[in-house]
Amino acid sequence: MKQNRLNRVLEYMAQEKLPQILVTSTEAVYYLTGLWITPGERMLVLKVSPEGCALYGNRLFALEGLTGDLPLIEYDDTDDPVALLADGLKDGPVGIDKNWHSHFAIRLMQKKRSLELRLGSGPVDTARMYKDEEEMNAMRASSRLNDRVVDWLPETLKTGDTELGVGRRYLERGAELGAQGGSFDPLVCFGANCAEPHHGTDNTELRPGSAVILDLGFTLNHAASDMTRTVYFGEPDDEFKRVYDIVKAANAAGRAAVRPGVPVADVDRAARKVIEDAGYGPNFLHRTGHGIGIEVHEPPDISRSSSAVCRPGMTFSVEPGVYLPGRFGVRVEDLVAVTEDGCETLNQLSRELKIIRP
Repeated sequence: MKQNRLNRVLEYMAQEKLPQILVTSTEAVYYLTGLWITPGERMLVLKVSPEGCALYGNRLFALEGLTGDLPLIEYDDTDDPVALLADGLKDGPVGIDKNWHSHFAIRLMQKKRSLELRLGSGPVDTARMYKDEEEMNAMRASSRLNDRVVDWLPETLKTGDTELGVGRRYLERGAELGAQGGSFDPLVCFGANCAEPHHGTDNTELRPGSAVILDLGFTLNHAASDMTRTVYFGEPDDEFKRVYDIVKAANAAGRAAVRPGVPVADVDRAARKVIEDAGYGPNFLHRTGHGIGIEVHEPPDISRSSSAVCRPGMTFSVEPGVYLPGRFGVRVEDLVAVTEDGCETLNQLSRELKIIRP
């Protein structure tokens, strides 16, 4: 077990008056144990309580000898794992993971009607918002790898490339350099598709005179990266260059607002104000960012409606954009980490407009 992380989770459990929780997502179990287990349809549960922890897993997961001092309760496919779990729980409240399959939760309620099931993801989610040095080093390394490949990728663009083909090229290069895979499906947009913030990357072909959005991230040592750069294939017109400069300035303003004690809503406000003052406010269609860590999307939400406050160890994206339907879009995204006296930008790749001549 990662004792310092467990201690934080237990502290947040006490604040939420949760005497026991069931941690069931692969990422959350890894966060607390260092074990990466993909259970498929089978039950995986890390029971956490002040009295102790226990890991419930199928023998197919080959966990024997890997859990150290953490008690391991194994079962096979002929056992009822929910019954085993019910026997190990105290009567009363139990917090369950927000993503736990409902068939497990319903069967648990039926097996032990003295349980009071509550949403129990909060203690782990909150602990995961504040990265320790081990996590920060992994995040830095993942972003450095992403910088390297996104710096290389635009130079490979050529007329007739498809969005999907460019995405595959990105993943293949990352794999050659040691990435475990993409932290999300590559989001590559050409031309008018750039005006859709979450365009479904497809077989659109690249033609001269096109904006190109590259929203990409790797997973390296179970740390996610995420970065967006917008380049131009051909000669951009004056409006594209003006919009690009506005979005780049909004990105800088958002990052400059990050420091301990600042509400994340103010980070959103700082980036959004630049775009609104330039007359493109209605064309900034999404929140300014999201938390990131083991998963590419984690708390906190970086938006005007968020109640979170910047604290050291938090890592999140700053990704303002402007989208003009039927024409083009521009997004510039970086990851930042809140430090003791400000912020560290994890991406070092230039934000100057890159123009690719066909």
